[in-house]
Amino acid sequence: MTAPLSTLRITPRGTTARGAVSNAEPTGLQPPGIAASQALQRASQPGYFQWLDHVRAASGCTRPIRLVGDIYTARRTGPGTAEILDIRHTDQLPDTTIYKACGNRRASVCPACARTYQNDAYQILRAFLIGGKGVPDTVAQHPAVFATFTAPGFGLVHTRKVKQHTCTNRKRCDCRAEPCRARTHGDTGLCPHGNPTVCFTRHDRADKTLGKPFCLDCYDHPHQVVWNLFSTQLWHRTKEAIERYLQQLAKRRGIPRVQVLTSTGKVRSVPPVRVAHGKAAEFQTRGVVHFHALLRIDGVDPTDSAAAVPPPAGFSSLDLEDAIYHAVTHIDLTTPTHPDQPEGWYIQWGDPDKGIDVKHITLGGTLDVTDGMAAGYLAKYSTKSTEATGHRSTRLTAETINERADPDGDHNARLIDACWQLGRLTDTPVPVPLRQRPTPPRRATALEAPWTCPNCGRHTRLRVCPTCEPTPQPKLDTKPANDGDPNPYLRLRRWAHMLGFGGHFLTKARRGCPTFTLLRTNRVTHRRQHDDDQAPGLIRTADHTDEETILIVGIFDFAGVGWHNTGDALLANTSAAMARARHDAAREELTHEIGSTPAISSHAA
Repeated sequence: MTAPLSTLRITPRGTTARGAVSNAEPTGLQPPGIAASQALQRASQPGYFQWLDHVRAASGCTRPIRLVGDIYTARRTGPGTAEILDIRHTDQLPDTTIYKACGNRRASVCPACARTYQNDAYQILRAFLIGGKGVPDTVAQHPAVFATFTAPGFGLVHTRKVKQHTCTNRKRCDCRAEPCRARTHGDTGLCPHGNPTVCFTRHDRADKTLGKPFCLDCYDHPHQVVWNLFSTQLWHRTKEAIERYLQQLAKRRGIPRVQVLTSTGKVRSVPPVRVAHGKAAEFQTRGVVHFHALLRIDGVDPTDSAAAVPPPAGFSSLDLEDAIYHAVTHIDLTTPTHPDQPEGWYIQWGDPDKGIDVKHITLGGTLDVTDGMAAGYLAKYSTKSTEATGHRSTRLTAETINERADPDGDHNARLIDACWQLGRLTDTPVPVPLRQRPTPPRRATALEAPWTCPNCGRHTRLRVCPTCEPTPQPKLDTKPANDGDPNPYLRLRRWAHMLGFGGHFLTKARRGCPTFTLLRTNRVTHRRQHDDDQAPGLIRTADHTDEETILIVGIFDFAGVGWHNTGDALLANTSAAMARARHDAAREELTHEIGSTPAISSHAA
């Protein structure tokens, strides 16, 4: 069979990155002749169409999860008792296994699952702006903006600057760019290492030199990875500052505080305004993250603190923009001390005039951006990772770090090396046998009398201080560091494959915003109600345990990841790609008939 061109990006790839291969074969992509023969052999078998129906749930997944086990059909006969009507093992199914989609959000790992995640993210963020899916429609009248927060500069890099766009589509922009970096007055054109610091090239969008430093030795790689590490903390403080600014503004305008009844029955006085957000992180080509955020002003309901109600009269998106610029210019932090930087690193946002961009959101399309554009933009970047930097990797360990890190290598290799070097152990605790407690134990039990560790000051009942207890180095290299860890830089080794960034790529407010769980539950319910193969009246879940119900229960074990061979992956992924192509064609045709822009296709990567 002939595969359409759209399957080229989702068929098995020849990557050797651990955990990112397309099928179960450790050698990666096979020669085309072997893959074609495997596909032909599968398609010529009598149960081919039955196999396609069996793998339909995970047909588009690049690396599905294989499960084996028993499937029980039972009928409830009384409280806590049931009668087994039938037992079926997965050995009786095609391939003797059940395929389940991996659910990975990264488009570079599994495009099909990432597309599902992207569509869900789009629906969540759009409901955040206009309502629906449990969110009241009144949120469409709340002031909202789309803001971009970028990092400062850590050295000169090649950039593409366009002063005035004349194109109609920024994704296909072919406008004439300005020179990358022309020589300024008094500039010698050379750095202290003798490398040029000027570039008169008008870079194209696909130029591979974009984001690369002019001089690798002048670039501050340690500062950049530390900024990535603490960027989420900087964002958290910035959002708090935005809320404080609006609350002080409400106080100056004479708006009274709201009396809210807590769950314990006490009355608490809270400010009358707060900010909800939806944020996506994006990697720039230079290897530093910046954030795109949807910010919305909400009020406070005295009877329901979790409700999204309109803010007090008089608040507008201009007030929210002023609060953002005020927070960006006043919020910064200094990281804890490190042997390589005793005074710590200074963490702040980029220049507000150049690095901060605030656009007002409207439903009618008369202002900067519409709700669909903003939601689509964030949903698109929620499925991306470090691909923009040219780096794709799984988590690094002491055995694999030498494959990626190099202090004298390219830009990405130096960033990874900086993560590994800064994330090393910075102290040498006293061995356990040589440690002395302030007072001897009174009884030989696991829990002793309370005592205070002389090294870190922790109060504990254990024989050995759990904070100062040394951990084996291989485990410490990838151990997640909690808030109480005395060395926050240990997280740099855990997130070295992400260039130091360990935060979530998509975060949202808890109030006035639907959840991924809600969408997944609604999707499962919809499929069960519209499944033609399902017998009428058959209940597959234990929603009605008080009735005499026939239940189908599966007990499975993990059997592996990926397809059995490249031919199976080719057939399954091609079938899924053809289904997606028909779905997109139908959407485009429907869009042409009603004369509007398709909602989902507006954020397709």
